[in-house]
Amino acid sequence: MNQCTPFSAIVTARTRAGNTVTFDMAEDWQQGRTAYGGVVCAIAAQAMRDVAGANWSPNVSLRALQCSFVSVVAAGRVQVEVEVLRQGRNVCQVLARVMEGGRLGSVLLGVYSADRPSALTPRRPQRPAARLEADLLPSAPFMPGRMPPFLQHLEMRWSEGSAPFSGSPGDRSSIHLRLRDRDGDAIIPEVLTVLLADAPATPAVSELTGPTPSSSVTWNLDLRAPGRVDAQGWWRIDSQSLVVDGGYVNHWAQLWAPSGALAALGTQVVTVFA
Repeated sequence: MNQCTPFSAIVTARTRAGNTVTFDMAEDWQQGRTAYGGVVCAIAAQAMRDVAGANWSPNVSLRALQCSFVSVVAAGRVQVEVEVLRQGRNVCQVLARVMEGGRLGSVLLGVYSADRPSALTPRRPQRPAARLEADLLPSAPFMPGRMPPFLQHLEMRWSEGSAPFSGSPGDRSSIHLRLRDRDGDAIIPEVLTVLLADAPATPAVSELTGPTPSSSVTWNLDLRAPGRVDAQGWWRIDSQSLVVDGGYVNHWAQLWAPSGALAALGTQVVTVFA
């Protein structure tokens, strides 16, 4: 990891001019021809917070993020153009366009709000017990040339399901994960949530016997603010390939914070080029 660029460094080095926030995307955050989708959405979430949320109270959080991955986001200088679509009394809707080399890479809509009074009894799901906890499992090794470069930034321990491209059919996985970043405390929790929530491949690709390209087309993420998080703590992501047909996978995931609280619910449309 000595020659890699941790995500905290990408965030710390960002610059802002008006409604545009610029990031330097490193090669080691790539996934094939384009940047890892989670890092593209994470810098967009940071930019939306920088531009639209400068005067928000601390209890305003990202509630939903919708992303369309339009084109490639290559390594290099990446601009995120932010536009506030509507600032209501309780909800703010923010648009972000991720641009690289003059090309539109992704379009995102973020929905922000604070908690409001409610007569409903709070109900939040409890994290189910893992088949095996993180401290009982080995970390999956990073294999250069056989894995996307961005995976070297994540420590992952497989609790359930087969590894991608292992030739073992399956539709579910449960993975303990955390960011390899000694300055991870510099990353705000909602941005860290976005960064981690896209990490695993959809479980259906475990059926394949060799590395095969896949790409998210759209991603919808509903978030629940996890509060303060231990940057070195173990998160867990439970995933399922719900529908596999016609070269596309409808993918579903739950991301649990180190505390055990549900941090995010996500659905994706994933293209698998096999």
